[in-house]
Amino acid sequence: MGMEEKQVYRSTAKFLMISPTKVRPIADNVRLKPYTEAMAILDSLPQKGAGFLKKVIKSAASNALSLNKKLDEEMLYVKEIQINEGPRLKRVWARARGKRDILLKRMSHIYVVIDEITGMGE
Repeated sequence: MGMEEKQVYRSTAKFLMISPTKVRPIADNVRLKPYTEAMAILDSLPQKGAGFLKKVIKSAASNALSLNKKLDEEMLYVKEIQINEGPRLKRVWARARGKRDILLKRMSHIYVVIDEITGMGE
């Protein structure tokens, strides 16, 4: 039990107006990748969710670099990404013959953990 708790660097973005099912495949592209590579991948993707993810990952990296001055961008990797469902906005959608449907506008919460790459050339 002598091991001290290792510092992890995290960031969250809540109530983003995009469905979690649209963001999850993008998150799968960058999970467990080095930080610089993840940012390059997200830069090249056209989806709206890529911009949201990039922002949150960049924030987590900034937290890491400001809390630990010995770190460098090259030493970081995306350890964990969770895309959770937020609340849903319910909107009325007019249909034929005076009827209506309920349109669910889904929101996402994005949770990112960034960690230091270890075990390489130490």
